Amino acid sequence: MKLRIILTSLFVALLSACTTQKPVQRFAWVTGLKPEKVDYYRQLHANPWPAVNKMIKECHIQNFSIYEREIEGKTYLFAYLEYTGTDFDADMKKMAADPETVRWWKETDPCQSPLPDAAAAKKIWADTKELYHLP
Repeated sequence: MKLRIILTSLFVALLSACTTQKPVQRFAWVTGLKPEKVDYYRQLHANPWPAVNKMIKECHIQNFSIYEREIEGKTYLFAYLEYTGTDFDADMKKMAADPETVRWWKETDPCQSPLPDAAAAKKIWADTKELYHLP
């Protein structure tokens, strides 16, 4: 009987921990890639800097991917990530303050060609809107 009470209590505790967890937030962005910088951008991402990857993870980002697509002779990038933290803005400020990440962005940013709305907002990546998600 005592074992049954312990196991039931453990099950309830595990179940409640699962239901109180904050859901993952998904983000996606689009930007262009300058034709003369395509190869360099690919090389950078074929060998990302360990400190940059570490900072991405420290800022509660998982399943981060960047995809490339050519449309009508122009190259575009699509980025997707999942955020598991509780304060996205604070984590992005933390990342922006990291010297290695800043150095990385000094390499990657000049490769990119922002879409007009992003450029007008002084951003590199244009926001997207999620229309569908199948968990």
